[in-house]
Amino acid sequence: MKHYSRFTIIPILACLYISCYPVKRTENINGNKPLNRNTIISDDGTKTDQLLENLLIQNNSYFDIIIQHKKEWNVQIIYTQIDRGANNLPRLTNYYYNVNPNKYFYPASTVKMPTAVLALQRLNELKNKGIDRNTTMITEAEYSGQTAVYNDPTTPDGRPTIGNYIKKIFLVSDNDAFNRLYEFLGQEYINENLHKRDYADVQILHRLDIFLTEDENRHTNPVKFLDASNNILYQQSLVFNNAQNALRNDSLGKAFYKGEELINAPMNFSKKNRISLEDLHNILRSLIFPNTVQNRQRFNLTSEDYKFILQYMSQFPAETVYPPYDTANYQDANGKFLLYGGQKGSLPKNIRIFNKEGDAYGQLIDVAYVVDFDKKIEFFLSAEIYCNTDEIINDDKYDYETIGYPFMKNLGNVIYDYEVKRKRNHYPDLSVFKISYDK
Repeated sequence: MKHYSRFTIIPILACLYISCYPVKRTENINGNKPLNRNTIISDDGTKTDQLLENLLIQNNSYFDIIIQHKKEWNVQIIYTQIDRGANNLPRLTNYYYNVNPNKYFYPASTVKMPTAVLALQRLNELKNKGIDRNTTMITEAEYSGQTAVYNDPTTPDGRPTIGNYIKKIFLVSDNDAFNRLYEFLGQEYINENLHKRDYADVQILHRLDIFLTEDENRHTNPVKFLDASNNILYQQSLVFNNAQNALRNDSLGKAFYKGEELINAPMNFSKKNRISLEDLHNILRSLIFPNTVQNRQRFNLTSEDYKFILQYMSQFPAETVYPPYDTANYQDANGKFLLYGGQKGSLPKNIRIFNKEGDAYGQLIDVAYVVDFDKKIEFFLSAEIYCNTDEIINDDKYDYETIGYPFMKNLGNVIYDYEVKRKRNHYPDLSVFKISYDK
């Protein structure tokens, strides 16, 4: 399961992220989500817009098989158009294809995005302790399944820090970095803070890439923050989350491997992470344009926090000094599924994608804000597809290469081409997203 630094122009970010104009019809579930008035909502809550459906049909050479299998492959797409006024204020309009938050998919590494954001928020809550994202954080181990961290060889001086963990999450989707933030925050803090921001159905319940019991995942490690002389600035003890989670009945596939044994039944995902594509899309929107969501949905971040997140969401591994990455294995297109699929090699610098992707158990997800500085276009696009035609989980026979990556690449390019041709009354000033990267 595989799961920023300075801007060239340094504005006060909060002043540029301003409220969107109202749209003709607004859905007030989970916050202020602009809903196209032509959205069709079926009896089971599935949302589809003619615009997206027509785009797929018009490009049937790419999407014919996707349309045929949209239900069993759980294809979900959200496309948000951004129209700027004369004062550069954004007006957002959402378009959906087969989107249903009740249809479960395993979110894989996309859970790292809200967790990284909440880690920065938690640091702001602890600022009176004299700690920030560059303060040394030591992780101890006091419970079954836990491991300690006393150094980090991917930093210049070997000190583990929240900032470096977040870098690694967005640059290469590092699983251990996510686990350390999960342990710093604790399961209860993560879920309570997402629920009170109207992401009520989210459940982030476990570490990634290590298989622990429910009880072990409810226990999170002691941590302490040290100053330059190794004095303790702040420490927290072993934490146990005894909150009762909402009961679920989520399963995938028709069979799964448990070790070497094939179990001829759907695999139970009811104790695994859950977050809908719509919630992920709106969390990203709240990071790109914080003032276009309701107050309660905004995270408690500083302008520097936003800059930091945006930098490492969009930075290429080759542009990174620390952590250093072997560009033969970590190329520009790494994790940029929408527009590029599984493409290798370098990418044009005029296009930047601020995103978080995920892939596991045959699920392929990408949640992205795309800008082209040369053509002066911008849009949000999020998509999910289940790439597992034999419906057997844990057999390592997933259809990422033949179904998932081509779908993501083709979808991104169809929407990009549509945006290039789409008429605008005003082109956006995108200078705030022109970032000075590490190198």
